[in-house]
Amino acid sequence: MAAAARARVAHLLRQLQRAACQCPTHSHTYSQAPGFAPSGKTTDYAFEMAVSNIRYGAGVTKEVGMDLKNMGAKNVCLMTDKNLSQLPPVQMVMDSLVKNGINFKVYDNVRVEPTDRSFMEAIEFVKRGAFDAYVAVGGGSTMDTCKAANLYASSPHSDFLDYVNAPIGKGKPVSVPLKPLIAVPTTSGTGSETTGVAIFDYEHLKVKTGIASRAIKPTLGLIDPMHTLHMPDQVVANSGFDVLCHALESYTALPYHMRSPCPSNPITRPAYQGSNPISDIWAVHALRIVAKYLKRAVRNPDDLEARSNMHLASAFAGIGFGNAGVHLCHGMSYPISGLVKTYKAKDYNVDHPLVPHGLSVVLTSPAVFTFTAQMSPERHLETAEILGREKLKRKRHYALLAPAVGRGYFREGADTRTARIPDAGPILADTLRKFLFDLDVDDGLAAIGYSRADIPALVKGTLPQTTSS
Repeated sequence: MAAAARARVAHLLRQLQRAACQCPTHSHTYSQAPGFAPSGKTTDYAFEMAVSNIRYGAGVTKEVGMDLKNMGAKNVCLMTDKNLSQLPPVQMVMDSLVKNGINFKVYDNVRVEPTDRSFMEAIEFVKRGAFDAYVAVGGGSTMDTCKAANLYASSPHSDFLDYVNAPIGKGKPVSVPLKPLIAVPTTSGTGSETTGVAIFDYEHLKVKTGIASRAIKPTLGLIDPMHTLHMPDQVVANSGFDVLCHALESYTALPYHMRSPCPSNPITRPAYQGSNPISDIWAVHALRIVAKYLKRAVRNPDDLEARSNMHLASAFAGIGFGNAGVHLCHGMSYPISGLVKTYKAKDYNVDHPLVPHGLSVVLTSPAVFTFTAQMSPERHLETAEILGREKLKRKRHYALLAPAVGRGYFREGADTRTARIPDAGPILADTLRKFLFDLDVDDGLAAIGYSRADIPALVKGTLPQTTSS
């Protein structure tokens, strides 16, 4: 009987292991790279920081033509979308290119929330153009489309799925040299100007996935806060929610030294490596800026200080998550936006149903961080204290957690000085709910058209995100 019981327990443990959450926060198998290090170590021992060059300043966009001239560019692709093509940011770029004698062609057919089909249309355009440099003017959709176009034009014989993250694609390392790409972000959310990540909807499976490689990150990001003054309030809010979750998720991701397997070659170390001491600095700093400035940026379109700081926060969080990774909020967001039915967000001028990326990410955040707090409760309490503007009023008192967490260091935030470890998740969740309530966010998935009947499809769309988020 004892032997049978032990066998039964072993069988159940194997089942649990196979069914375990594969997000970076909880997974010990999170990697695109198979194999082991020569030393036989099963978890990684190193992390790597990769980030685009960044230039910040009001009006810095006017330097783009000089940058391309300095690079020796002769034939440039300017990539944007239909709406932005009529707005000042694109005109400012074109004026600079003309002034500096740069020959260019405009591709303005970028799709907001791109798909594999829209990626491939852009790829075909740039293959025909034989461009030697790229400029992406827009939000994450434009920058990600331009990264993909640059990659596949530089590797013209590759199949589209070759570089797409596993398990949907093959997740091959990028070993070909790419052309220079200058990113000019016009929103304050994705941080795509700093990262080697390009996200898209894979229409065949109705899921989001992406390409993640340090090789595709922009050569230079020109962060010009003047462009943020053209953003409607809901675009500012949803972009800011992306910054918020980038910071929270990268800071609470599985630590880099717990990710396995250890790569046998540095080229196979994933872009999303897990939380690490350098990413942590950028994530926390971005979170402080979000706490101080996001509400102001949404409520007052003329508040240049708030909008400028959110523009910087987007880049800061991009540096953090671009090297640490994100987890469940983003993993679950992809089917939320990919399976959209009829919902069209306010302030987005598009001809198709759309759940903006930042909204799809933040809707699940209270539930996510209630769940993930067991992994790093101190970090969850710390972020709650940074974010909260008022002390949370809870019905019961908490025993003192630890001196390192609770001396009221972050004065602006939720009071965690007497919090217990088991309450870390609910405290952060309550802080997030209040933060979102103050910005009049849609209340849950039902508000954007989903019901209980959609849960199986949403789960199915989340499961492939073991490595792309």
